Amino acid sequence: MLKTFVFYFCLLIWFIICTPLLIIGLINEKLERNFALFIGRGALLIVRLVGGIKYKIHYPLTNENGIPFKHNINTRLDGRAIIAAKHMSVLEILILFTHIPNAFFIIKRELLWIPIYGWAFLKIKLIGVNRTRGATNMKALAQKVTKRIMEGRTLIIFPEGTRVKPGQHIQLKRGLLFLAEHLKLPIMPVGTDAGLYWPKKGKIKSGTANLYFETEIPSSSSLTEIQEAINKHSC
Repeated sequence: MLKTFVFYFCLLIWFIICTPLLIIGLINEKLERNFALFIGRGALLIVRLVGGIKYKIHYPLTNENGIPFKHNINTRLDGRAIIAAKHMSVLEILILFTHIPNAFFIIKRELLWIPIYGWAFLKIKLIGVNRTRGATNMKALAQKVTKRIMEGRTLIIFPEGTRVKPGQHIQLKRGLLFLAEHLKLPIMPVGTDAGLYWPKKGKIKSGTANLYFETEIPSSSSLTEIQEAINKHSC
């Protein structure tokens, strides 16, 4: 338990130390994003050094003329697909944000109300949603997302809507289907076992967390198909 306390304490100190950077970054979106990336990479360093948690990213093998090869990740993460990821911990958020160029998330509106950090989220164009407004909210959301995609950004969404425990499979939110149909973009499922090492509650555990990028599936895929893909390699 002491290790977990020290881990969260170190993260808290890091975020407090970096707060002035985010205030400075408010003058320019590119500067703010660079500061946010710096903070995210620093947090991952704390995760590894203090928490003892490493991570490994897995990409699917594909074929070209019958010869298996590892897909060029630069063509997979360029905004031409919606990245739908399993959500188990803060760890996959940090990994995805720091590894996918020009990424943006759909987040709870309340997170934008956090002083300084919420302002930074707005500056780097994360999109906040009010989940109680139903279909009207989805139409407005689709317009905002379309604008971000046209700017060359990559959408990352957690279709479960909340962090889940290892082994827990919950029904995905239908908003993902609405956005996929509206944008006419394929879906790239991403699975993870990060919750084994950095759970929503409880002690952190040393080890190597995994992030699994699965083969893209069509925008017309069902929630069941998407869920199966996300959970294919997840715990």
